[in-house]
Amino acid sequence: MKIKDIPENGRPRERFLKYGSETLSDAELLAIILRTGTPGENVVDMSNRLISEYKLDKLFECSLKELQKIKGIGPSKAMQILAMTELGKRYNQLKQTNNKNRRKISCAKDVFDYFHERLKDKKEEHVFILMLDTKNNIIGEQLVSKGILDASLIHPREVFKPAIKNSASKIILVHNHPSGDPNPSQEDLEITKRLMKTGEELGIKVLDHVIIGEDKWWSWKEEKVKT
Repeated sequence: MKIKDIPENGRPRERFLKYGSETLSDAELLAIILRTGTPGENVVDMSNRLISEYKLDKLFECSLKELQKIKGIGPSKAMQILAMTELGKRYNQLKQTNNKNRRKISCAKDVFDYFHERLKDKKEEHVFILMLDTKNNIIGEQLVSKGILDASLIHPREVFKPAIKNSASKIILVHNHPSGDPNPSQEDLEITKRLMKTGEELGIKVLDHVIIGEDKWWSWKEEKVKT
């Protein structure tokens, strides 16, 4: 059945206009984004198939190349899906950035919540420092490394330079593990010790090192409390 053959009160666009976006199903919302189906399959049926087979979270985690391997998804539709995904990430990041001066870090979960949305799908390691004032309020962040975490590439100068520039009282080291497992490597532990020692010498405390996994985190500080 073609979209034009569906009664108007059952078409996604007409339902959106009449009842609002919140009343539409996931498949109907995706159908509005994709706009057209393929010969023999209308866009609503296609959207239902995609969500049924891949689920929304897995679908939005696909690369451009992976999406184009799915039946009915060409370059244009693949880009539409990824553009929507990227806008969602940027919106969430913007909300966090706009609120960062009102955000206080009290535990590793706060750090996880702050970074997880933008780091969860990264295919390589990203190392950040989160800069805090004396009351642990966020005053800024800085990406200091991208790629395999290597002690030879993480120079203390690059870590503490933005902290000094922003008059940070403390910093938290943050990086992701693309594997999804947040447990630290020996390299992670050595880098943490090295930077904590440098922080003591500079008078800028390294409060914690938080590693972001798929749905959980590892914290140097909280691990030390356990032991």
